[in-house]
Amino acid sequence: MRRPRPGMPPLTIRARLTLTYAALFTLGGSALVLALTTAFYHFIFQPLPDDQIPSSLDPDHDHFVGLSDQIRDAAASHLLRVALALLVLVVAVSALVGWWVAGRLLRPIADITAAARRASGTTLHERLNLSGPSDELKELGDTFDQMLERLDAAFAAQRRFVANASHELRTPLALTRAAVEVTLAKPEPDQEQWRSMARDVADSTVRAQQLIDALLTLARSEQRLTDPEEDDLADIAAEAMDRVAARCRERRLRVESDLGPAPLHGSVALLGIAVANLLENAVKYGSEGGLLRVTSARSGADRVELTVVNDGPALPADRLDRLFEPFQRGGGRGRAPGPDAPEGAGLGLSIVRAVATAHGGRVTATARPEGGLAVSLLLPAA
Repeated sequence: MRRPRPGMPPLTIRARLTLTYAALFTLGGSALVLALTTAFYHFIFQPLPDDQIPSSLDPDHDHFVGLSDQIRDAAASHLLRVALALLVLVVAVSALVGWWVAGRLLRPIADITAAARRASGTTLHERLNLSGPSDELKELGDTFDQMLERLDAAFAAQRRFVANASHELRTPLALTRAAVEVTLAKPEPDQEQWRSMARDVADSTVRAQQLIDALLTLARSEQRLTDPEEDDLADIAAEAMDRVAARCRERRLRVESDLGPAPLHGSVALLGIAVANLLENAVKYGSEGGLLRVTSARSGADRVELTVVNDGPALPADRLDRLFEPFQRGGGRGRAPGPDAPEGAGLGLSIVRAVATAHGGRVTATARPEGGLAVSLLLPAA
């Protein structure tokens, strides 16, 4: 990479374009002037044909020939000076025009630079919306707008996530503090009251730990995969079904499975968490004695799909997108978990979506006409 000399400020791209225009015009103009001058000399000083030379010369012939040579030399020199002066003038004008044209051509880049300098957490909603032909600069502006849109969505999700996490962590801490203060406010608490306080504190601590573990899992799921492995989505689903088998028996669910081969390449640990969350949510929010169906198979040549279906109340279509937002529990789904089910952190499906995105896939939810939900996890096949 060429570096500027010490003491010389680097030239801007507008200045470089202007100098390039001027240099090209100077070279072209110089070649034109030289060509015109050479042609002028060639046609003026070339000898006369033999048939045009007179047979008898006038006594003053030599005098006229010398005078005509002087006139031609003076005319050629004058023509050359005028051509060079015009060349200098045209080069100067072309440099000014090139400076103006370069500024016009680079105006979109200046707009992009100004927008990048203004970009902050409060201005990410602004867009360039460059007009003009679909050229490289228009493509650059559209790409910059898309980047701002992604950043705006990421910042909004981060602000919403931090607010929700703060609220969720405040609840177990408040319960712990209330249990301790109530017990300490009693003049002489007995052993059973101390035990009750200890149980309340332990329950609140477990809830806070579960929330923190879920937040860490979600953060890890949104990062780039570092150690992908070969595995089969059917095997991961089978292991997850073994873990929820006892809960299925408690709720008397009709379990159906059709686990076809679904080879993939990814993080087995994160995929196991995602599939387990899908099944646990299906069991927790499904109807008592209802259906739980789990299927896996290839979806086309380059995709594998895992689908989890359960029974339950009918879900409005406008709530489906909210299912994958952080801290959306039973109320956000239009149904409540079973009476003996522990309340979760509300991050299960958020983790599923983060894991799917990290693997280059996606997760979708569809409301069943007869009630309940069908959630499909689509991932790239191995």
